[in-house]
Amino acid sequence: MATNADADGSETDAYTELEDRVKRLSYLGDASGALAWDQRVMMPEGGAPARGKQLSALSTVSHDLLTDDEVAGWLDELESRDLGEDERVLVRETRRQFDRATSVPSDLVAELTETQSDAQQVWENAKADANFDAFAPTLDDLRELHVERAAHIDESADPYRVMFEDGEPYLPLERVESIFDTLREELVPLIEEITESDAELATPFTGEYDDDTQMALCREVVDELGYDWNRGRLDTAPHPFMVGPQFDARITTRFAADDPVGSVMSSIHEFGHATYQHGLRDDEYGLPLGQSRSSGVHESQSRFWENHVGRTEAFWEYATPIVNDHLDTDATPEEAFEAVNQIYPENRIRVEADELTYHMHIILRSEIEREFVAGDLDVDAIPERWNDLMEEYLGVRPENDAEGCLQDIHWTGGFASFQNYTVGSVLAAQLDAAMREDLDVDDLVREGEFDPIREWLTEHVHSHGQRYTTDELVEVATGEPLTADYFVEYAHEKFGDLYDL
Repeated sequence: MATNADADGSETDAYTELEDRVKRLSYLGDASGALAWDQRVMMPEGGAPARGKQLSALSTVSHDLLTDDEVAGWLDELESRDLGEDERVLVRETRRQFDRATSVPSDLVAELTETQSDAQQVWENAKADANFDAFAPTLDDLRELHVERAAHIDESADPYRVMFEDGEPYLPLERVESIFDTLREELVPLIEEITESDAELATPFTGEYDDDTQMALCREVVDELGYDWNRGRLDTAPHPFMVGPQFDARITTRFAADDPVGSVMSSIHEFGHATYQHGLRDDEYGLPLGQSRSSGVHESQSRFWENHVGRTEAFWEYATPIVNDHLDTDATPEEAFEAVNQIYPENRIRVEADELTYHMHIILRSEIEREFVAGDLDVDAIPERWNDLMEEYLGVRPENDAEGCLQDIHWTGGFASFQNYTVGSVLAAQLDAAMREDLDVDDLVREGEFDPIREWLTEHVHSHGQRYTTDELVEVATGEPLTADYFVEYAHEKFGDLYDL
């Protein structure tokens, strides 16, 4: 077995050295995540300049540790060995990261990280003022930096494809675009039918509710679902998110006084992300086998809990008394079920969108950022392009930039990630169909027995970490490749019944 000599004369194996390095990199990444959580949840506004430099320093250290010549030597040596399956996973995942990272100069990494961190505060201020012009120069800088980074990674490739592969490395962009084509074909006419339907769904949760009331409700709901408070917490943020490893997966939500159920659904969504983290192997923390597979797979977990649990008749048979108790309402389970499943094509806000029109929001964003990254759309033209596409897809125009092109924080961190929300919804429906072959999901939900559902997902998805590529994991979990068929069937059946189509 090949070895390397330590300073004290002892010898260590190349695999052990690589494993230790990967762990250190993961720990640094988690530290950056904790700082980012603080920035978005608790940090005073004046702390932004310092936080940007702190995150930049951590990213530079991580970049240097990953691109060190020693890592190249260890990878070269290990790739010539007959390794076990677990060892091959570590080498495969590290090689991919190493090849991409060594292509990018460390000064560009530092500049991009600091710019992204600073951009979050710029975006928050611009959104608060509904003023895209205040964010536009920063967004243009981000585009140039990300395009430059993509060119370093693969000069001959479409920069947008390179960016997409950051979050979804093993799922071809063409496959995702094919799924988008299917959804356009199926969902647009379905939404039109619903819009023309005479069915009137119940709206039992009227009135206004303060933040404390909504927080207490959200805490109880995620507690009932099985959130591990010893390894997480629930806070508020302008844009809900989850961050952290399996030992500390924190979730956030946000409140609107006239939409208490919206905060519940947001909390359930982020709970789904947290269950993925909590389901990862503790003994593999810091290593690929203890890390989530990809953005799309992660989104499948949040979408599963939000839509295939939280928006079901069975869930509202169980949860309506809890909601009524907190909100002092008298809704029936049937009314509550109808309330959380109404289709609102006129809604302008993605995170408040219903289960069907949501995907039109995703397609809109993907088209705009593709044009912007390619240089075919000037930054100053984004608001008008956004408003035109929203009118084309949803029949409504934003009244200002805050409810238009400034509503999402995502562009402060990069581009080509919105597709994964739709990938997640499609995969969630496929996982739901597979789970129902093994479990009586509705009966479990109706009785508040959520443990078997979490355990099924942990066994079929979470526990594998990054052992499989995305395609392989989908087949292992469901028995077939990723397909939009289950989501389309689910959508037609569910909303056909609700709206008497």
